[in-house]
Amino acid sequence: MSSPKAVVFTDWDGTVTLLDSNDYLTDNLGMGKESRVAIGNQILNGEVDFRTGFAEELQSVKLPFDECIDFLLKNIELDPGFKDTYEWCYANNVPIYVISSGMKPIIETLLVKLVGQDAMDNITIISNDVKINDDGSWDIVYRDDTSFGHDKALSILEVLDKHNLDKNADNRSIPLFYCGDGVSDLSAARETDLLFARKGRELITYCEKEKVPYTEFESFDEILKSIQAILSGEKKLADFIQNKLE
Repeated sequence: MSSPKAVVFTDWDGTVTLLDSNDYLTDNLGMGKESRVAIGNQILNGEVDFRTGFAEELQSVKLPFDECIDFLLKNIELDPGFKDTYEWCYANNVPIYVISSGMKPIIETLLVKLVGQDAMDNITIISNDVKINDDGSWDIVYRDDTSFGHDKALSILEVLDKHNLDKNADNRSIPLFYCGDGVSDLSAARETDLLFARKGRELITYCEKEKVPYTEFESFDEILKSIQAILSGEKKLADFIQNKLE
């Protein structure tokens, strides 16, 4: 395995896709948006952990899992710039890792449909999974025992070990990028060198609150141009940070 020129980590739902597939299932086939948002507020206020709240949302969806996937295939769209970003990264030895709180079968199916089988073969997905029960019901299977269900920061550290990359940014020879949109991306972003946060989403609010540096994006087209500029030496990582920290 040759050393990568950089590594791109990205959330899936609401980042690579324009809508969050789990929210879409819950809002349309489960408890509905109002109840989901109420649970989301409980999570944000610390009244319930993400692991418990997210499972409760998904348990409200009673449709068989294969029918849920069919429903999502008809309604979930890809960020228009992601395919070009993937193709450039693959051609230039910049691996992409999807780091997600979602379920692997859904991500895999959408990735093949929206980008292609080659993307499925070349993009590593690190996520939660699903268990189909004998009665046809299904449950999310979390990746780890943390309160997140999947601690994305830990997954990034595992990838760094795989590529023999130092966990200390000052000692790394290549940049690490993270793309996200939600609160669950905050801890993961701290393990990387530049966070791309989707415009208008809650991640930006939390970056401002927690003083985490970021750059805003509306499409992966912008992310690709930024990565190209950094790797060519035209610009530095610091040039893209919008919330300059004192």
